[in-house]
Amino acid sequence: MEISGLKIVSANIRKDIIKMLELAGSGHPGGSLSAVELLVGLYFNHMRFNPKNTKDLNRDYFVLSKGHVCPVLYAVLAQLECFSSDELCTLRKAGSRLQGHPAKDKELPGIEVSTGSLGYGLSIGAGIAAGMKQAKKDNKVYVLMGDGEQQEGSIWEAAMAVPQFKLDNLCAIVDNNGLQIDGATKDVMNVEPLADKYRSFGWNVLEIDGHNLFEVDKAYSQFKETKGKPTAIIAKTVKGKGVSYMENLAEWHGKIPSKELVQEALEEIDASIK
Repeated sequence: MEISGLKIVSANIRKDIIKMLELAGSGHPGGSLSAVELLVGLYFNHMRFNPKNTKDLNRDYFVLSKGHVCPVLYAVLAQLECFSSDELCTLRKAGSRLQGHPAKDKELPGIEVSTGSLGYGLSIGAGIAAGMKQAKKDNKVYVLMGDGEQQEGSIWEAAMAVPQFKLDNLCAIVDNNGLQIDGATKDVMNVEPLADKYRSFGWNVLEIDGHNLFEVDKAYSQFKETKGKPTAIIAKTVKGKGVSYMENLAEWHGKIPSKELVQEALEEIDASIK
């Protein structure tokens, strides 16, 4: 898909996120909005993924390590018609397949693993990637993490192991928006310099603007061309991107806007693509 088309898809994803969170009355808008272009660029242009057969053995795998931002993943999967977009209105409802964190046992098409407790996604992705290597298959594995999540020790155990086993079929993506639930990441527990840390562990590191679809597209292409080592994409993003009153404010990590603010957000998103 052309970049112009991806921009329109990204705007539609943002509107779906706002609408579904309003109906749910709870959830995580800030980190969902910051990851939009990273998922749109991946699913619509790079990942080997068949919406009509999400269990195809030749598929690429996506692990949402920061599971609380599942609204963005659900919205992307609905756009791809893995399931009806009408189901988005059931987010966080009792019995819904769209739980507040991805739930594998709900059998929602496109959900590979259950995630919620932070820090495990990279290890899960490493296991899948190692299995693909052992089976001599060329499936790729993508893992999206938060920057606050980099405070978890299990992330660095996996980060050390992945280059050791030369898992060049694994791409770690860090949504580096600088904020987490308690405030600025640098104040809670500084994880910088992230790029240098991943390089020191033996990763191929790409630093990009996570909202620039040209840079996102190029980074995924470079990952697929890199041999002998895994790739870490450190994507600089804005928490709450696309909704001005949410941008760069930690309070919107898990806060739902009022009806009036929802309408303001939708109008602002629409205006951004005109």
